[in-house]
Amino acid sequence: MIILGIDPGLRTTGFGVIQKQGSKLRYIASGTIKSGEGDLPTRLKVILDGVSQVAATYRPDCAAIEQVFVNVNPQSTLLLGQARGAAICALVSNALSVAEYSPTQVKQAVVGTGRAAKPQVQDMVARLLALPGLPGTDAADALGVAICHAHSQATLALVGSMAANKLAQAAASSKSGKAGQGATAAQTVLAGLRMRRGRLVG
Repeated sequence: MIILGIDPGLRTTGFGVIQKQGSKLRYIASGTIKSGEGDLPTRLKVILDGVSQVAATYRPDCAAIEQVFVNVNPQSTLLLGQARGAAICALVSNALSVAEYSPTQVKQAVVGTGRAAKPQVQDMVARLLALPGLPGTDAADALGVAICHAHSQATLALVGSMAANKLAQAAASSKSGKAGQGATAAQTVLAGLRMRRGRLVG
C-alpha cells in the first residue's frame, strides 16, 4: 500500500510518499510545493496543481493530511485552512480517500510523545524510514503524517480481523444454540471503537 502524507501550508506544503508492506515501511519520495508570492487565489492554485501532480506521479492508494491547529493569529489560521482545503480538493479529485490527523497524533505516532519538537520528528522519521540524512522540516512532517496513517491502518486491520473472527465464532455458536454468547463476544471487540474522519477513535 502506498500512502501520501501532506503537511499543508500556504507558503510551503510538504509531501511524503511511503510504502507499507506488512509491518515494514519504505521511503519512496518527499519534497515541498512552494506557492510563491502572488495573490491568494493564484497561490491556492499552485498548491492544488502541485498536490495533484504528486498524486498523479506516485499513484498512492490513500492519503492523509494534518489538521489545522488554532493559531494565535486568526488570519493565519484562516489562510492555512484555505491552503489545506486546496490540498484536500486535489487529493479527492484524484479519487483518493483522505484521513485527517492532529499534529499531536502525528508526533505521538512518530516520536512517542505528542509534545515532540520538529528536530525530534525529523530524526525519528529518518530512523524509521532508514534515510541517509534528515529531511527538511515540511517534508519530515508530511512523512510523519503518512507514518501515522500507516500505523492507524494497521490498527484498523487488526481490529477488523478480530471482529471477523468473533463474528465467525458467533455464527458457529448460533448453530449450537449459543447465539447470545457469540453476539456478545463480537460486540465486546468493537465496544467503544468507532471511525471518525478516517481514523480509529475510542
